[in-house]
Amino acid sequence: MIKNSLQTLPADAGTEANADSDHIAPAPRVSVQAFCEMVETAAAIQAAGEDRRLAKAHLRVQQGGITAAVEAYRTSPTPNVIIIEHENRGHEILNGLDALAEVCDPDTRVIVIGRLNDVLLYRELTRRGVSEYLIGPLGPIDIVRAISGLYSAPDAKPVGRMVAVVGAKGGVGASTVAHNIAWAVARDIQLDTVVTDLDLGFGTAGLDYNQDPPQGLADAVFAPDRVDTAFIDRLLSKCTDHLSLLAAPATLDRVYDFSGEAFDSIFDSLRASVPCIVLDVPHQWSGWTKRTLISADDILIVAGPDLANLRNAKNLLDLLRAARPNDRRPYYCLNQVGMPKRPEIKAADFAKALEDEALAIIPFDPQTFGASANNGQMIAELTASHRVAETFRLLAQALTGRAEAKKSRSSLFSPLIDKLVKRRA
Repeated sequence: MIKNSLQTLPADAGTEANADSDHIAPAPRVSVQAFCEMVETAAAIQAAGEDRRLAKAHLRVQQGGITAAVEAYRTSPTPNVIIIEHENRGHEILNGLDALAEVCDPDTRVIVIGRLNDVLLYRELTRRGVSEYLIGPLGPIDIVRAISGLYSAPDAKPVGRMVAVVGAKGGVGASTVAHNIAWAVARDIQLDTVVTDLDLGFGTAGLDYNQDPPQGLADAVFAPDRVDTAFIDRLLSKCTDHLSLLAAPATLDRVYDFSGEAFDSIFDSLRASVPCIVLDVPHQWSGWTKRTLISADDILIVAGPDLANLRNAKNLLDLLRAARPNDRRPYYCLNQVGMPKRPEIKAADFAKALEDEALAIIPFDPQTFGASANNGQMIAELTASHRVAETFRLLAQALTGRAEAKKSRSSLFSPLIDKLVKRRA
């Protein structure tokens, strides 16, 4: 028999993705094979396979519907998940499933895609052990939600939101922005938050929070077999009631070269136990940094108001938008704006080149930021009434989905920026 799994969604589950799609839990390493009857459905499933939440899953799409599936599994083992599209009447679906059950492994889970919005049919499908019944037409995010939902317990805690902050160029203050945002999430929104300093050689989170933990991220990344929720919890350094730090050693006694999947188990453990994870991503381009950014729920790119930052920010935004078609667009903010005697590109010109307006503009204030760094304090600790503290609070709200991002008005743009703007195909 086909193993029965989640049966809680109604028969109209194949609806448009809602605002909570970014909280879909990533699927584990499973094999998924789909047998479609319509080209549009096959295209949607193929697109779903490219979503970041199915990065670990191996997905294969074929045509032929349930008949092709029955023939395929007469001589080969079944995968973890089978997706069947069936365009015919209810009794024909049931007959096809009976035939599939004869060649299906007991632990295989089945998702059926149909066109009949019939509660009686839904009940009969679930009685036969079908894990989910979806009403077409479907979008990629519907497929992602259905596959991931098979491996999420109904009473499980919501998956933690992972926010990645990265600089468009070195020295733009991305780490300072990340640490202050995490502080605002913990203090003002009162979400349990973990700051993860991914710059193992030169990380500053320990200094910024005035912490010197004996253990941290390096202990986890160099011992992947030990990583679980309890192990990660022992490595955390408590900063406040709601804020913890997974610190980088910031020493050079090791060479920090990592594979693309080196941090996956750490992120999975954090997601399972912490509502919000703020990743301080170093300014470098490697397999693991690219994977980290793509896998995050939300991304903030910190840029300075100059040409190199503009070019790098555009490259990052274009790549991430293409790699994350089912996610919210990455945000960017401008930092260190208004430095005396420095020529700067205006925020409006950035907006035209990047086809989006800055989420925030943070002024150049060396006295406040310098005192904060030297004291091991956040801006809100040093001077709670400072306007930058309010900026970080608003950034925290936007990145955790607690408020709509407010954008500034656009203005005229310079000819220099026009030369950088290229239409995406």
